[in-house]
Amino acid sequence: MAEAAAGFPPLTSSRSTWSVRDTHRLIGKLQLGRVDLLGFSTGGRAAMQFVHKHPAQVRRLVLASTSAYASQDNDRFLAGWDEYQQRRRAEEAADGRLRNSTIFVWDLERAAAYLELLESLGNDTGDWSVERAITGAMHPWCPGDPEQILRDCGKPVLILHGEKDVGFPVQLARRLYAAVPNSRLTVIPGTAHMCHFEDPTRWSGHIREFLR
Repeated sequence: MAEAAAGFPPLTSSRSTWSVRDTHRLIGKLQLGRVDLLGFSTGGRAAMQFVHKHPAQVRRLVLASTSAYASQDNDRFLAGWDEYQQRRRAEEAADGRLRNSTIFVWDLERAAAYLELLESLGNDTGDWSVERAITGAMHPWCPGDPEQILRDCGKPVLILHGEKDVGFPVQLARRLYAAVPNSRLTVIPGTAHMCHFEDPTRWSGHIREFLR
């Protein structure tokens, strides 16, 4: 069984559409048949859109550190989270130099290594823009209802999430798990949004077990 991943596609104002289109074409070109699809972070919403458009090409779906819900749903879980708020203030005081390394990685002893990795990749942020997101100018990564899409597709779904994720709080992963009968929820303790960086052995082990 082949595997595919949806993550960060090329720079474009409608890159979710491009990601779905190009993944579909690549699977066909390589004659992979049905694949196991993994979507990380916002790429998870592209993976949801893919399974909605091309359900016959997907055997199993892994949604890693992602969310099916609007960003406004994060706020109530972050507002009273003292540790997050302290880290957020430290990030702001650093004027962007920390690049969210102390909130996307929960183990602060590993934050410097994550920041070094980010800096090795350069400063391109693609089409990410808080202002464009607020004004609605960002192309939607999954225009449909993700809960309904996942229920209707009938595919086994692994929801893999870091316990301390502040990008998409774990409460939203639990909400999606409750809404999708064919899903499995696995929470990796003591890790944040980049749980695959903080605990790669456990993260990959859960995926291997699910895809057997």
